[in-house]
Amino acid sequence: MTPRQRYLETLLFCAPDRVPLLPGGPRESTLTAWHQQGLDEDVHHLDALSQQLGVPREAFDGRVGLPQVFRMIPTFEEKVLAHREGHYVVQDWMGAITEISDTYDYTYIRAAKDFVTRKWHRFPVQNRDDWEKIAWRYDPSEAVQGPNARFMAAFWEECARLEASEQAVTVSVNGPFWQLREWVGMEPLCLMMIDDPEFVTMMADFWQRFTLQVLETILRRVRVDALMVSEDMAYKAHSMISPAMARRFLQPTYRSWHELLRSYDVPLYDMDSDGQIEELIPIWIESGINCCNPIEVAAGNDIVAFRRRFGRQMAYHGGIDKRAIAAGGETMRAEVLRVVPPLFAQGGFIPGCDHGVPPDISWPAFVDYTRLLAELTGWL
Repeated sequence: MTPRQRYLETLLFCAPDRVPLLPGGPRESTLTAWHQQGLDEDVHHLDALSQQLGVPREAFDGRVGLPQVFRMIPTFEEKVLAHREGHYVVQDWMGAITEISDTYDYTYIRAAKDFVTRKWHRFPVQNRDDWEKIAWRYDPSEAVQGPNARFMAAFWEECARLEASEQAVTVSVNGPFWQLREWVGMEPLCLMMIDDPEFVTMMADFWQRFTLQVLETILRRVRVDALMVSEDMAYKAHSMISPAMARRFLQPTYRSWHELLRSYDVPLYDMDSDGQIEELIPIWIESGINCCNPIEVAAGNDIVAFRRRFGRQMAYHGGIDKRAIAAGGETMRAEVLRVVPPLFAQGGFIPGCDHGVPPDISWPAFVDYTRLLAELTGWL
């Protein structure tokens, strides 16, 4: 099988020859620690795992992501507004005023390069009068040319390259909760859902229309295998908003995406949310979502119990407690064996670390953990 076939066969409850070996991805601080613990700085960690474990490099292949195409264009100017007491206060690319440790810089706000704590002082949309500062930056048209073009020739060239890669091709988009939170902030968004629900609905509808047009432009030209939705919307014990709010404000967008995906035969619709997600999974299933991750154990998620409750309506990837991987030895082994064999018996599961791999997971511990996964997934 090709990596694409293997990935899809696994998550669609079919018959893969082996399950993809996707143990999890390190952040910058993790790699820094690993380089001090035996990982050669000139060797990619997956190449090193392949060599040390004696498994083919393609075991670690599964999916590749198209370039990000849903962001605002143009972005706001990134600039440092103040430097005080070991922190930068910056205007980030989204227009928010954000504070981070001066150990980092504002490039760490662009993507999850590391485990970085931030504080938000102000968001670009405080009220309805601010909305036009944002809305004009989301032109979905393919006809726009020049520096504000969303679909450059280089984008389509990269799409063609990835489509030919023999891996599953994915498109990533912010869910409506995530996106509205970037515009107005977490607490203001939750208050708006009570005090000004019409404005929340207007912004969610705007995001739905914009993303549908952009996504269909891609689907007309590219074979896409999965839509990956970023929607962190849960704390350690509960969802950040009630199920009723999720159905009212978010589900219309989820369902509209599902209808479009189905019309283009896109088989996987994958939801990424940290935190305790059990009360959200039924809403996702109602919306056509058929896969989710990372299933954080520390938040009280029990992936084995989820399988008993939701059956084959939901596939998963992740689900291995990062704390047990860090502990290593029998603790790690017990955690992997708690999760993997029961779910493998039914399919629809790719095991991996239940979030980005943190630096307290040493390189030797990560190698041992990956070796056990390689044995269970059929690569050793």
